[in-house]
Amino acid sequence: MFITLAILLVSAIFFMSGKVRSDLVALCALAFLLIFQILTPEEALSGFSNNVVIMMIGLFVVGGAIFQTGLAKMISSRILTLAGNSEMKLFILIILVTAFIGAFVSNTGTVALMLPIVVSMAASGGINASRLLMPLAFASSMGGMLTLIGTPPNLVINNALVGAGYPSLTFFSFTPIGIVCLVVGIVTLIPLSRLFLTKKKGEEEGGSSKGKSLKELVQEYQLTENLYRLKAIPASRLIRKTIAELDIQRRFGLHILEVRRISDGKPLLKTVNQQLAGPKTMLQDGDILYVSGEPEKMKSFAEEYLLEILNSHTEKEEAKPTDSKLDFYDIGIAELVLLPSSSLINQKVKNSGFRDKYGINILGIQRKDEYIRNDLKDIRLHDGDVLLIQGSWKNIARISAEQSEWVVLGQPLAEAAKVTLDYKAPVAAAIMGMMVISMMFDFIPVEPVTAVIIAALLMVITGCIRNVEAAYKTINWESIVLIAGMMPISVALEKTGASSLISDSLVSGLGIYGSVALLAGIYFTTSLMTMFISNTATAVLLAPIAMQSAVQLGVSPYPFLFAVTVAASMFFASPFSTPPQRIGDECRVLYVYGLYKGRVAVAGHYGDRHDLCASFTV
Repeated sequence: MFITLAILLVSAIFFMSGKVRSDLVALCALAFLLIFQILTPEEALSGFSNNVVIMMIGLFVVGGAIFQTGLAKMISSRILTLAGNSEMKLFILIILVTAFIGAFVSNTGTVALMLPIVVSMAASGGINASRLLMPLAFASSMGGMLTLIGTPPNLVINNALVGAGYPSLTFFSFTPIGIVCLVVGIVTLIPLSRLFLTKKKGEEEGGSSKGKSLKELVQEYQLTENLYRLKAIPASRLIRKTIAELDIQRRFGLHILEVRRISDGKPLLKTVNQQLAGPKTMLQDGDILYVSGEPEKMKSFAEEYLLEILNSHTEKEEAKPTDSKLDFYDIGIAELVLLPSSSLINQKVKNSGFRDKYGINILGIQRKDEYIRNDLKDIRLHDGDVLLIQGSWKNIARISAEQSEWVVLGQPLAEAAKVTLDYKAPVAAAIMGMMVISMMFDFIPVEPVTAVIIAALLMVITGCIRNVEAAYKTINWESIVLIAGMMPISVALEKTGASSLISDSLVSGLGIYGSVALLAGIYFTTSLMTMFISNTATAVLLAPIAMQSAVQLGVSPYPFLFAVTVAASMFFASPFSTPPQRIGDECRVLYVYGLYKGRVAVAGHYGDRHDLCASFTV
């Protein structure tokens, strides 16, 4: 027993120091329990097959799909527009929307999703964004208390109850408590945020981004100016012809930016395939051509080849440029600067080899203050030219790695990760809805872990996540290994009698004052540990102690286990308990620092908190 307590104490010290990764600490503790033969190999590895761990893996994938399809961002953006110019409305709506998303998506993913939205809205409304970042982190944790899947401690105590033979909690068992936490949180945060999170004297607004976003590049190079969509119908005369055979640029002065193919056969498996408009691209029936050029020339091209102009609502209406934005699902854009030592200096664009070697098109050239977009093939490249390139994200990654003759500006792959598969948002919403419904109602014969696994698989199969590799990247493996490694420690505490010793001490010390006093003792013990250890690890350790304390006192264990999860998830006095609190605190500091240095750091990626910082224009 003393060896187990010593291992737990040393682990807690390393958790508090933060100098060693928490998952590594958990695995080392597990190894020592094996070395001292406190646990058998089967017991030590039982955490990796636990329902809670499997559910968390599936929920990370589901949350990642909701993030990548832009579903949560779409909902939150529409709701947040209701705030108008009212700072109070904006503050309350941000907390409510964040809490709602946090009820179904991991709190880390919720914060990563909401941060860019919050900062941009604060900037447009003239509100100090630093006042919103910390409440944003708190709201994500408060939202986690609304549902069974909202936060890992909820799953941990449910697993403890089921393991002890008690009925499982329902999907909305936590909702009443979550609503109380949310209301109290809003009432508390409104005055405290005004008092402690106000802008310091001397801070100045403004800033610049480290790299240009895709939207900024489109606007800067005016790619959507005179942009039209033409659809190939069965009677079109360009079907089975290549773009080179059409010679559209020489004959009509037009430039094809993209060829898009949409499969509408099966709604769930609907795909949008973007083709780079290269000379060998063969056109097919149903292809949509994104064409840039003068409207008269575009109409002449459409009439000659019998193409349908998608931008006109009637035959008599004059063709207008498309209001559809350029999407970057498969192909993207980036800027690169030619170095003085480049062999491409004084070479014509058509002889540069970008298309033949890398599958890259050049859409525009920025030369000092001049932007060149037309008749590029005969333009000679100069030292310092900034080229706007277009290609598949894979080819852009390949050209970014070769920096001997050019330097790629910004982080194009990071921008690619932000591209949402918005045409898949309805599918993601349907899958998430079915998952929630199956977990809500007991008459549906599907276990929660089964529902989550099926939902995660459907997200991948239906293309709500780009591929299996992208699905793996949505999983926070540090959290998974931490929980799987800490669960057997609770087994060791029970096996060696340490859990009974602690619970006996609590019962003998506080039980004489009644069950309420014992409940308060467990609550404050959990809060104290959460100051230094993550909320998940604290819940894993305290759940069996709370269970045994309730059993010894002869009362229901449900209130005691609820006290554990509420104390673990709702403790905001320390930044160690949950990743969003660390993110909120770091980004608030980075915001102030960024105003001084000329840029703002905010979240821009779903995953580990160290990957959450990206430049953002204010």
